[in-house]
Amino acid sequence: MNVKNQLLTTLANAGDEYISGAALASQLGVSRNAVWKAVKSLEAEGYVIQSAASRGYRLGTESNRLAEELILPFLRTEALGRKLHVFDELGSTNSTAKELASSGASHGTTVVADMQTAGRGRLGRSFVSPSGKGLYMSVIIRPDIAVETASLITSAAACAAAEAAEKLCGADVHIKWVNDLYLNGKKICGILTEASLGMEMRTLDYAVIGIGVNVRRVGESFGSELSLRATSIEDETGVRLNRNKLCAEILNSLEAVLSSLSERRFLGEYRRRELLTGNMITASVGGETIYAKAIGIDDNANLIAELPDGTVRHLSSGEANLCRVSDT
Repeated sequence: MNVKNQLLTTLANAGDEYISGAALASQLGVSRNAVWKAVKSLEAEGYVIQSAASRGYRLGTESNRLAEELILPFLRTEALGRKLHVFDELGSTNSTAKELASSGASHGTTVVADMQTAGRGRLGRSFVSPSGKGLYMSVIIRPDIAVETASLITSAAACAAAEAAEKLCGADVHIKWVNDLYLNGKKICGILTEASLGMEMRTLDYAVIGIGVNVRRVGESFGSELSLRATSIEDETGVRLNRNKLCAEILNSLEAVLSSLSERRFLGEYRRRELLTGNMITASVGGETIYAKAIGIDDNANLIAELPDGTVRHLSSGEANLCRVSDT
């Protein structure tokens, strides 16, 4: 690790505390001039380094750069995020994570990007991913679970991401079945899970959980049409979240939720946050549009829908391509 990265790690671990140039030089085993040069190099990359006479340096809270050194101090996980790949720009974090997984990347390996040029949502939809505005991350998991349990991963991830965002912004975060997070009736996060099955189709080889959160004010980053249905945490709450801390908190929550996935312990919390239940909805099922009342979430995280004739259907995420509150 070079002096610049060592300095960033040291400042990140210090939190709000200043560290003198002399102390930094001693800890890093370099001269004070080398510390000063490393500070200037970090500032040139966009990091905010505050300095005060007789006190030293600290990382500014307004710094908006994503970095491994800034994520690790907030992690409380055993595996998730312990191997991090952080990029300024990627086509898609899910695509990169899938390549890594195919090459044998370990459980918990996480890919994070400041922006995506080809971000993807469910059913081939694009996910707008501007620089400095969101958190775009994909996590490789290799759980020892049956294929039928794997269908719960997306719902569990939605619960974990909602919990993490709510913890940091202080506002109620809801889930729109199956994979979207909402604040004040507008989308702030989407989740895309892609899985690879074992040769005998009985076990999960690996899954990649992609999570995209709109964090900072989006301004003109979204077109007028997208702005009608999507927003950001800061736009809705005024809270300017530390994206590195949010990344770590999502990983912390996700590891906890996944540890009891087969026991379905997350379902109570998922049901508490879920938005469609109690509403009349339209859903696209196998090319057919149905109108029904959403009456709950079953133990497999399927949406329970009651049709006008009283028939009850349990809709899986793979079956219902579009599910929304009905305008009728």
